[in-house]
Parts: sequence; C-alpha cells; structure tokens
Amino acid sequence: MGFTRYAEVGRVVLVNYGKDEGKLATIIDIVDGNKCLIDGPADLTGVDRQVIPFSRVSLTDLTVKIQRNARAKTLKAAWTAGETQSKWDESSWAKKLAAKTKRASLSDFDRFKVMVAKKQKSAIIAKKVKELSA
Repeated sequence: MGFTRYAEVGRVVLVNYGKDEGKLATIIDIVDGNKCLIDGPADLTGVDRQVIPFSRVSLTDLTVKIQRNARAKTLKAAWTAGETQSKWDESSWAKKLAAKTKRASLSDFDRFKVMVAKKQKSAIIAKKVKELSA
C-alpha cells in the first residue's frame, strides 16, 4: 500500500505545537513547500484561520470536501456533513491521545488504585493459568 497522507486542500491536520496544540484543523490552502493556511472551523475546533508550518502539524487520514480558500461557513458545513469530528473521535489516534491525557490527570491516589487493580487482575490470571495447567 502506498503513501496516502498528502498535504492537500481539505486534509484534516492535528496541530502539534503552539497555543492550538492538540486541536484539529483543516488545510485551506498551501502557501509554499513549508507552510499552509489552516482553519478549524473556529466554532467547532477552536482553531482560527492562520498560516502554520508543516512541521507544526500532523496529517491525519481524514479529508473534507472543500474548495481552495473556502469560507468558514462553507468549511463548517462540510465538517458537519462529513461527520469529521465523530470520525476522529472513533480513530485509534484520538483514543490514544484521550487515554494519555486521562493518565496525566490522575492523582496519586488514582494511580495507587490502578496499581492495586493491576495486581488483582494478574493474581486472577495467574490463578486461572495454574488451575488450567494442573
């Protein structure tokens, strides 16, 4: 299978640096070989229209059917019609990011409860394996 994530108009990207880090946006136009114009749409994702280097975004597998330099209203309609946010939420990439943020927000006691649960789980598994092998 060949490479399929091209920087193109309508490609959904994940911003990986700056004030919009972790937010989704859509490529609206390619400025040059190093920069692109992105837009959220702002009321759905919180990313305003801006020029950003390709090094600060990660291309996703999602695309939106839009024309070059589409207005915010057109982009918002295309996002809702294509159910882009729900497709992103179902992806394994988004689930990993959500799990990472949840783990980072755990308190000391929550981490302790997770450790105890893992110990109990491994004890049950060890008991079952011993029981099956005997």
